[in-house]
Amino acid sequence: MKLNYSLQNKLSKSELKKGKILIALLFVVYFLMGYHLIFSDNVKESGYLLIPHNSSFESISDSIKPFLKDVSSFNRTAKLRAYSNKIRSGRYSIEKGMSNNAIITKLKGGHQEALTFIFNNENSLELLAGTIASKIEPDSVTVLKALRDSLFLEAHQLNQVNVLSIFIPNSYDIYWNSSAEKFRDKMFEEYQKFWQTDNRMAKANALQLNPTQVYTLASIVQKETATIKERPIVAGLYLNRLKKGWPLQADPTIIFALKQSFKNDTIIKRVFKKDLLIKSAFNTYSNTGLPPGPIAMPDVSSIDAVLNPAKHNYLFMCASTVNFGSHEFAEDLKHHLINAEKYQKWIDKQGVKR
Repeated sequence: MKLNYSLQNKLSKSELKKGKILIALLFVVYFLMGYHLIFSDNVKESGYLLIPHNSSFESISDSIKPFLKDVSSFNRTAKLRAYSNKIRSGRYSIEKGMSNNAIITKLKGGHQEALTFIFNNENSLELLAGTIASKIEPDSVTVLKALRDSLFLEAHQLNQVNVLSIFIPNSYDIYWNSSAEKFRDKMFEEYQKFWQTDNRMAKANALQLNPTQVYTLASIVQKETATIKERPIVAGLYLNRLKKGWPLQADPTIIFALKQSFKNDTIIKRVFKKDLLIKSAFNTYSNTGLPPGPIAMPDVSSIDAVLNPAKHNYLFMCASTVNFGSHEFAEDLKHHLINAEKYQKWIDKQGVKR
């Protein structure tokens, strides 16, 4: 009896030891599985995950699926870390080598990447709104509404015709989930910084122009010549006419007015005398002074050309038939008519009808 009891006791201890070892092994296996689930690389393709405002976890899981090797392990990790309680919108970089834990940490922390937004030469507020909407979450209608908001315009002494002037062509770092209003306000801040640098505000004051007026004249200079080195000459010519109280007589403003009346993207290569009679606030043949707003988005080179104009006595210009893309300048009407006649004969030979 004692022998049997002793043997039974030894077997119980042996089984207990084996049981402990088995539990330990199961714990190690469970730990390794959990570690693999949470900390192992789970990204098969790098890219950017866009999470709109008010997104559900289900929609995020669907959106991130193309980037992952195993979306189910991501879902389990997200559940373990209660990610659905702290979803943040934004544009997030998903990179190879990232684990589920690293992804969740980035998403929960709202550690999104800014994107570089570049714009230039947008010819209208509507086109600009479309360009902006292609880069941030709000659609073009929402962007346009923010730009035309009466409270914003009144606060900054702007209107729907000249609000384009707050956009200075450059590259800017923005966040994809920025609201239309936040983006607009950032652009206004950048606009203020622009005018506070390189003595631009003092130069505008010396010309007796405000920033919006400088921008408007720069847009005409921009459309008048694509030759950067010629822009200060053209700017100086228009400023000479303004000082004399003469109409600018800038063909680009007539083209702008015609396009507004056509309400389409008709390409206009030639301005006829009948076109100069168009009734528009942008007709700089029938109206003196500057038009009510810009006709395009000028480059910084055009803005600075207005602020740093060439000093001369030119009052007239005509497209050159020798140096294409440039102009022939004149101080008086007599010499201008000679240049204009050359150009008219040349363009007639080209058969340009409109």
